[in-house]
Amino acid sequence: MPVVVFASSKGGAGKTTACVVLACELARQGQDKNIGVSLVDADPNQHSAAWAKHGDTPKNIQLFQEVNENNILDVIEQAREQTSFVLVDLEGVASSAVIGAVSRADLVIIPSQPSQNDAKEAARTIKTIKYGARVANRNIPFCVLFTRLSAAIVTKTGKALFAEFDKAGVDIFECSLIDREAFRSIFSFGGTVNGLEADSRSARRSIEKAAENARLYAEEVKQRLMAVMRAD
Repeated sequence: MPVVVFASSKGGAGKTTACVVLACELARQGQDKNIGVSLVDADPNQHSAAWAKHGDTPKNIQLFQEVNENNILDVIEQAREQTSFVLVDLEGVASSAVIGAVSRADLVIIPSQPSQNDAKEAARTIKTIKYGARVANRNIPFCVLFTRLSAAIVTKTGKALFAEFDKAGVDIFECSLIDREAFRSIFSFGGTVNGLEADSRSARRSIEKAAENARLYAEEVKQRLMAVMRAD
């Protein structure tokens, strides 16, 4: 089963949000198809586990918490045997746990806000992924996912960074995660974006836009994984 790893050497890039939103959407799409999702929280901050503990977690999401360098490889292998997708939320440093998880990845997603600081950290993360590829003696696909973008405008910095990554030959998601209240709300109250309750028409529209953003994001992840499998 495919392993998707979320890696960033910087906190606040949107790593856990990207991981949990994807887990929820894959679980929603697979709830009537016997498709399960493993959510492996290997970040000492345990933000993914904290989200799950709020309750209303989809029944086809299996949480593995307090995962560290001593057990991460065993947990990933166990998760691969039990569910259709394995998502790994890593800590924000280049540790042995990070290298180990990356070495098992079918796709590494590098969340990055549209800022120069995040771009520099994304470049550091790419170096870590390439080192993990040497350890595993195989190619490990990776892609930058821009997060917390404004729904209204694309900033000048954002445009410059898109061009910079493209010039460097770094693969970038066509879909970005927009900065929406619905994505923040699930970490405050638990559950999924689709399960949020709206107290006004405008709130309902906002939730619907976030849900569509999540759907498009998940579809692109699945397409990228299919491309990896075809290449193998």
